[in-house]
Amino acid sequence: MKQSVTILMGGISGERKISFLSGKACLRALKKKGYKVSVLDAKGFFTTQLKKNKPKMVFNALHGQYGEDGYVQSILEYLKIPYTHSGVVASSLAMDKELSRRIFTKNHLLVPKYFCFKKNNVTDLEKKIKIKKIKFPIVIKPTNEGSSLGVYICENSKQLRENFKKLINQYNRILVEKYIPGQEIQVAVMGKSALGAIELVPKRKFYDYKAKYSEEAQTKHIMPARLSIKKYKEVLILAKRAHQALGCRGITRSDFKFFKNKFYLLETNTQPGMTKLSLVPEIAKFKGISFDDLVEWIVKDASYNR
Repeated sequence: MKQSVTILMGGISGERKISFLSGKACLRALKKKGYKVSVLDAKGFFTTQLKKNKPKMVFNALHGQYGEDGYVQSILEYLKIPYTHSGVVASSLAMDKELSRRIFTKNHLLVPKYFCFKKNNVTDLEKKIKIKKIKFPIVIKPTNEGSSLGVYICENSKQLRENFKKLINQYNRILVEKYIPGQEIQVAVMGKSALGAIELVPKRKFYDYKAKYSEEAQTKHIMPARLSIKKYKEVLILAKRAHQALGCRGITRSDFKFFKNKFYLLETNTQPGMTKLSLVPEIAKFKGISFDDLVEWIVKDASYNR
């Protein structure tokens, strides 16, 4: 029997349901590989049960707030339990869309024109949009959510006002950015290597929560992405640079828009989904890495002081 692993899943974020899907898929994979596996819903005082489990390592299958923003990672560091994916600082930076974009820009990675809005007055927001010279369509979204939760594409002032009201009641900071059309390109990085780039063609307006997780949305996955050899290599390099700039570990997935021969980096996800519709396993499979082998690699990469 191999080492004991506790899979943290569920949690308290808006991505709780998806986290269970990721966690259960990884549970099946690790059992096939001969690991002694326990599962734990990371809500409430879950650390009490975690200590009782005495795992040799933790597989972090959480998504969203408290799971991939450095919170759980800091607990595991304190407990000195090896864990998967990125560490405290990298997780915190990647989850914060404002801070990560500052780092991306500093590292000469192109991002859409944006600003972060912290006030709760829509009139002030419209004034700032004019000052920053950002034209419609405009994207507004929380600075600290994943899976495209709370993302709105606004075609005009009326939509901006309506959608802003929905967000401001729930979030303190909102990212406002120029909408970039073009191809949806996502790149998986595994350790020190970029695995590959997949292209998404959503039937919905954009690659939103439903497009990510519902088979009914019928999002088309094209692997490898339809890019020239030169551009394909370029986006792999950009994703690896983003991974390194944030100080990430394990696997990440970076999301790009390819428009007018340029790649715009939208974000780097430190806890990519591990469901049957998830992209990192699909990219890995194309490279000859099975889902079970991918999950075992993630576990073997676990450590603390990440």
